[in-house]
Formats: sequence, C-alpha cells, structure tokens
Amino acid sequence: MRCHEHPLRILRYSMRNIWLLIFPLMRGLSVLQLDAQRLYEWIRGAWQDIAVLGIIILFGFVRWYAAVITINDRYIMQSGGVIIRYRKTIPLESISVATAERPVLLIPLRAMKFSCDTRAGIFKATDMRLLVSCRVCAELMEHIPDVDREKRVEDLPKPSMISVILFSAFFSSGFSGAIYMAMFFVKGGSIAQDIISLSLSRITETTEKLTHRLLLRIPDAAVGLGTFMISAWLLSFIMNLLRYSHFKIISDRRCINVRCGITSRREYRIKMAHINYTDLRQNLIMKFLRTVTVNISCAGYGYDSQHLPVLMPIRREKDLGSGLEKIGISGAHRLDFRSGWSGVLSYLFNPILAANMVFPLYYLFEDLFPRFADLSFFFAVMLEIPLMWLVLVKTVAMLSSGVSVCDDRVIVRCAKWTAFHTVIADRHNIVKVELRQSLLQKPGGRCNVLIWFCGEASSCYMVRALKLREGVKIMRALGHDVRRKGRAGVR
Repeated sequence: MRCHEHPLRILRYSMRNIWLLIFPLMRGLSVLQLDAQRLYEWIRGAWQDIAVLGIIILFGFVRWYAAVITINDRYIMQSGGVIIRYRKTIPLESISVATAERPVLLIPLRAMKFSCDTRAGIFKATDMRLLVSCRVCAELMEHIPDVDREKRVEDLPKPSMISVILFSAFFSSGFSGAIYMAMFFVKGGSIAQDIISLSLSRITETTEKLTHRLLLRIPDAAVGLGTFMISAWLLSFIMNLLRYSHFKIISDRRCINVRCGITSRREYRIKMAHINYTDLRQNLIMKFLRTVTVNISCAGYGYDSQHLPVLMPIRREKDLGSGLEKIGISGAHRLDFRSGWSGVLSYLFNPILAANMVFPLYYLFEDLFPRFADLSFFFAVMLEIPLMWLVLVKTVAMLSSGVSVCDDRVIVRCAKWTAFHTVIADRHNIVKVELRQSLLQKPGGRCNVLIWFCGEASSCYMVRALKLREGVKIMRALGHDVRRKGRAGVR
C-alpha cells in the first residue's frame, strides 16, 4: 500500500518557507504613515502578497506530494524530498512500540498521529512520526503485532479511577513543591514588606507616597506567585487526569496493549521482548502506604515530557496480582544483599551535615545583617524543611536498599533523590556493573554497586554501602569480571 500523509501536513511543510513573508512585511512597512495615495498603491500591489503566500503553500504542497508512505508485511517506509531524496525504512519486527493518537482537535479533520520507535538510536528520538488519515492509521496499526485475544492474560489487575486520581496527584509536577513555593512567596512577601518598609522609612519622609505604593505591590506579588504555583500544579493534575483516565491494559506472552486518555485517546502496542526493565516507583508517602506505580523502560514509551512510562497506576504492592507476574512483574522481593545500619554514613552524612549547617549560617548572617534577621530566619526555616525530609528519605532508603540475583533476573532496590525504585530486569539487559569504593569506605570494607541497563538513555541505579565481598559476589553472579582500578576503587 502506498499513500501520503494527511493534507494538514502541507501547513507544516509550508512553515519551512515562512521566511518569504519578509517581502509582504516590507511592503506593509511602507504604509505605516497612512495616507490615501500610499494605501491605494498598497492595495494595487496586494496581488504580490497573495502570490508570495501562494508560493509558500505551493512549496508545502510539492514537499507533501513527494513524501510517500509504503506499507507491507515486512516494513514501513517513508520516502520524500524534492531535490535531495531520502528514504527511511523500519522493519516491522524491529518496532518496539507503535502509538496511535487521536487528539480531539483532529477529530473533525479525520486525522491521527502515528509514531513508532525501535531500540536503535540515542537521545530518545522517535524513529518515525506521521500525521495520517484515520484509514491510513488503521492500516498501519493492522500491520503491527497485537495481543492475541485468545491467549490474553485473564487476571491482569484493572486500574480504577481512584488509582488514576492518586497517580495524577502524586506525579503532577510540583505536587509538594507548588504548596511549598506558595508558602514561601506568601509568607516571604509579608516579611519582605516589613523589612523594606523599615529601610525605606529611614531614607526620607519625602518619598512617603512612593514608598506606600511600592509596599502595596509586594504582598500582592507574593500572593500572586503563590497562587500561580498552586494553579500550575492544579493544571498539571487536570492534564494528567485527561491523559490517564480510562486506562486499560491487556496482554499476552509477547505483546502489551495500553489505551488511555480522554481528550487525546492513545493506543500503545508494546513488544515485551524489547522491554529493558520494569521499575516500581514510590515516593515516601507511597512507601509508608505500601503502594507502587509500575513503569517500564522501552524505546518509544513515555519518552516525551508529557507522558510517563506507566504500565499500572498506583496500586497496593501486595495486590499487583498473578497476572503481572506472568509478564515478569511481581510485588514481593526478598533481597540477598542489603545495606543496613552499617551504611549510615554513606546515606545520611551529607543530608545531616547540610541540615545542621543551615541555622549556624543563619546566625552568622543575622550578626552581619541584623536588619534582615526576619527574612533570613524565614529562608533558614524554609530550607530546613526539605533537608529534614531528605534525611527521612535517606533513612528509609538505607533500611530498604539492596540487590538480589535469582535465576536469570536481577532486582535492585535503591533511591534517587526523593524517589524509591525497585528495578527488575533480565541479566541480558545489563550492560555494565561497577563497584566503587571511596577512601572512607575502604577501612570498613564497604562499596557502592552501580548497575547500568540497556536503553536509548543512560539508566544507572546505585546501591550504597554494601560489603565489598557481597559486591564481588553480585558481579560474579551477573557474569562480570572483577578488576581493580586505582588505589581507592574496585571495578
């Protein structure tokens, strides 16, 4: 089958020649000082502007007509170009994820977005992205392997609306940061008002009116910024609800089909053999509630900034079900090698040191600049809150991190900043294992284990403060050699 993209793509091709509009713009500048004669001359030459616009659209049409999509049982090929021809061919067996998306604005135009990605390439770039008609998109998806309904896994857990709402709340950008920043600006604005009022009143009384007007703006701006942060989180929360509502997943032993979205309905077809690893993510609140969100690493799935690679929204860890175990995902994991309390310095030294330095620095700043004592105290308190939260996160990470190697699978539990990860992967998806031992760890025989997994982006997970002999066992169990590098490192 040979076809073209949707005619709407002509506009995108035309935009590449938008620079030609400089000529109508130059003609328009000539009538800035409007008079009857110049207006008459501009109207007489309007055909020139229309001709330039026609040339831009004509260029777009020629490029669109030259771009051809070829679909058969072996590959999808996109060819195009007028002067310099190009041809891009993707074998169907190499496609990791194929996506069909239908935004609500494209429904009247009967257009859809199709994209597919392979494990090749870097920087998470999509290998092929097309804007096609609904008929062509259906034809493309017809050639992509899908779930066999007769062999589908029957007991996969079904995401509920409550889980989607909780997922949207926890993973909206600025869930806690928006509230924190709102407090910062609202409270900081009132403090700044008092400080500036005291300072300006000592300068001169002749500027009383100007000072009063300036001060009235400070709390309003602070409240406005705080309101903006909360509104930004609320908007992100609503957008996530629209993206992940009606979340449905079906699977067999070789493919996963995910559908979600309201205003922009999306369908993903994921080849299970191309999944690099599974990541059970948690924050501290979810850790205490024993809930997780299931994510996967697979080329083309959740790689843009608007979509997360979620396979299952928030769910209790013990309720993941046997269905997910059939596709390689399980909730309960016994760790063979753990950090424990012996790794307290590796986990807690830096955050505790930072937390203990805040108020000494505040007292020093107060002595040097007593006028700003209230403001510096406010900054110190607002800085101490996230540092104490980080101490709590690292304490939980110290008690829960570890590594397990069983059969042909490795399980890594660790924390990155304030997020907890449980990574499950097959051994053949591990590209590098490294042991790092600092000078402070050497007397205690401790080391950090770093494991890299394959993928288009760097995926490294580190477990701190394991015993050196346990790190060596992990490397050997994963089939990696142990080689010393330098006087303070083990690789």
